[in-house]
Amino acid sequence: MAGNGLSERLQFPISTAELERRWGLVRAAMKREGVDVLLMQNNNDHMGGYVKWFTDMPATNGYPNTVIFPADDEMTVVCQGPFNGDSRPPGDIWRGVKRMLTTPSYESAHYTQNYDPELAAKALAPYAKATIGFVGIYQMSFAMGDFIMKKFSGAKFVDASEMVDRIKVIKSAEELELVRRCAIMQDGSMKAAFAAIKPGMRDTEVAAVAVHYSQVQGCENGIYLCASAPPGQAAKFGQRHVQNRTIKKGDTFALLVEDSGPGGMYTELGRSCVLGKVPQQMKEELEMVKEARKVTLDMLKPGTPCKDIWETFNAFMRKHGRPEEARLYCHGQGYDLVERPLIRSDEPWTIQKDMNIVVHPTYPYGGYLNWLCDNYIIGGNGPIDRIHQFPEEIIEIDV
Repeated sequence: MAGNGLSERLQFPISTAELERRWGLVRAAMKREGVDVLLMQNNNDHMGGYVKWFTDMPATNGYPNTVIFPADDEMTVVCQGPFNGDSRPPGDIWRGVKRMLTTPSYESAHYTQNYDPELAAKALAPYAKATIGFVGIYQMSFAMGDFIMKKFSGAKFVDASEMVDRIKVIKSAEELELVRRCAIMQDGSMKAAFAAIKPGMRDTEVAAVAVHYSQVQGCENGIYLCASAPPGQAAKFGQRHVQNRTIKKGDTFALLVEDSGPGGMYTELGRSCVLGKVPQQMKEELEMVKEARKVTLDMLKPGTPCKDIWETFNAFMRKHGRPEEARLYCHGQGYDLVERPLIRSDEPWTIQKDMNIVVHPTYPYGGYLNWLCDNYIIGGNGPIDRIHQFPEEIIEIDV
């Protein structure tokens, strides 16, 4: 047992006091909105952060973890395990959980689709005539939602995602410290990767250096996107399956380290390097990237509508003849590598204090990929200092 009463097997557990803070805020919101019990299901720890936020245990590897969170009782968890598993899990690992139900279900075996829903229904039986709130419907399997709604036809169902999101995205002091630790870890990952890169390596080998550094420092999961390209070619970085190119002298190399730090919070750091001298055109365009980023940073103040930031940023890009953003260049992060708010026209929220926001204007122009990617914590009057400390420049690699 660790000194805090938790199992030594846990890697950087969140404090029990922090979990109780979260539960208390959600239960107060449930009371206000008349919700009796919440149902959520995640199957990964990239964008499956609800289960982690409620239990401090991540869903991983495509195995669904289902959590039933009552307004007036401890939680029940349904997860991978032997048939007919029904026990109280160890309290030094699963805090706030009174019952764990298990079954060996697999999304690749369609006939097991109702195994998890049948167990969830056991925990939801006392709420057959109550109000059940779904959290993260996009993450929940159709099999789960369909089964539960048919099983409890006398219940009232509501989407409680918005209610939980508004609480989840505002970070506590403990959460913000984990965010900062993640940024520091990524600074080291990027430094290690750029120190190792040399002609003859494949893109994936450079990314592997960043992966190793992060895992040693407490990372649990994440993505490491990269791409090398000859001068004058704007190669978009990609996943591991497209990282087989061999790096050559004179190439540019872009690396995105977007992994979770100790405790599971995400930030992301993106930079480019050149194996040789940085072309003057790249240096000049980096200054334009910084100007575009400043347009966003100047508006990241509590109360500013996300839609306004998006429109102002794209107006700046149009004015200067640069490609407009059509996807997502700025967003929140937490236990999800993409968390609300999304800075774009379809996000109804405004910016709030203590959000963890990443800003990464990225676009091809002049034959190069141009970008910077860093995280900021929102203070009372706007972003606090950039929490990544890696130099805001294109790194020259001496070859």
